[in-house]
Amino acid sequence: MPVEHRPPRALVIGGSLGGLFAANLLHRQGWDVQVYEQAGEALAGRGAGIITHPDLFAALNRIGITIDDSFGVDITGRVAYDHQGHAVGTLDIRQCLTTWGRLYALLKNALPDERYHFGHVCTTLTQDVQSVTACFANGAEATGDLLVGADGIRSAVRTQLAPDDRPAYAGYIAWRGLVDENELTPATHRDLFPLFGFSLAPHEHMLGYPVAGFGNSTRAGERCYNFVWYRPAPAESVLPQLCTDIHGRQHDMSIPPPLIRPEVVTELHRAAEHALSPQFAEVVARTKQPFFQAIFDLESQAMACGRVALLGDAAFVARPHCGMGVSKAASDAMTLADTLQATDNDPLQALPRYSTTRVRFGRAVVAHARELGAYLQDGNAAAAALHHTPQAVMRDIAVTREF
Repeated sequence: MPVEHRPPRALVIGGSLGGLFAANLLHRQGWDVQVYEQAGEALAGRGAGIITHPDLFAALNRIGITIDDSFGVDITGRVAYDHQGHAVGTLDIRQCLTTWGRLYALLKNALPDERYHFGHVCTTLTQDVQSVTACFANGAEATGDLLVGADGIRSAVRTQLAPDDRPAYAGYIAWRGLVDENELTPATHRDLFPLFGFSLAPHEHMLGYPVAGFGNSTRAGERCYNFVWYRPAPAESVLPQLCTDIHGRQHDMSIPPPLIRPEVVTELHRAAEHALSPQFAEVVARTKQPFFQAIFDLESQAMACGRVALLGDAAFVARPHCGMGVSKAASDAMTLADTLQATDNDPLQALPRYSTTRVRFGRAVVAHARELGAYLQDGNAAAAALHHTPQAVMRDIAVTREF
């Protein structure tokens, strides 16, 4: 009887965007892909805006996802405002801005439902020359030819492979939020739509841009405005206060938005009135549920070990000033798929090549993002002159560049 050849099996730990890019690309190359997500239900992006770059569109095209007018909001240019609300610079850079939720829905819908498993927290993994096995907190096990660790900055896969590669807090946070465009006054709406806007203050940096609305519509009158406001938050003093919730419990570096204390939000509104242009102060004041994220650097020494590969934020986390987190994950996934295809789907041959290429790229992105954020971290005057002027932020923040 003829020998039945089974397709190679890939276990993807983490069902967010990076994991879905890898899963979809490998699935279309003939792999038996199984995705294991620790959350018990569909993920929510809290309205986070996503800046697009060519690699992101290239990955979506390879997966077979059609991009139409509903994908994102087209930005016609950039503008910077001073504290009085006067425009102090403009720049003609056209971009398309989408949302985390829109991308997640597109990528998840492209993958057959039976290949995506909720409620699987990876606890351990073992591997040998022939295979790799993941064990989960619910008692399940899965064995495959390849395991992709795409489980984010707190990656359980990375922790097991390289426990010394840990995220390092940068000393500042990013407040984020979405406001319905219809909540804005006509004057503020006129100044901010459809532009990528900036407002600078000493040791602080605000930016914002239009994205799809709460109903996922990109049509005028149905959109939202997304803001990101970088503010210092020393780890020993300010950050613990921010991470103390309405019940008095202190969280580690982040907190679910509904648990943020009202007095923290009140102080945020007061600070916006003091530090930001009137347009951005209004955006902050009219956002119903602001939230914050601590800013980290993460650099892995390697992105592969045996039959295990790291991908996206599980391997490298660059400060968001580049706006490349999702595009970097898409590029990681394409490189992984390409190196596997070039080695006849042999992970032991492909992964060292993948690691060498992507570690070099990851280090370059992290270094560039660290440079862009240096002034926010330590107030260095030289860094301010280079990267904290209206002209510099419009030119350098969240733009496509080669590394």
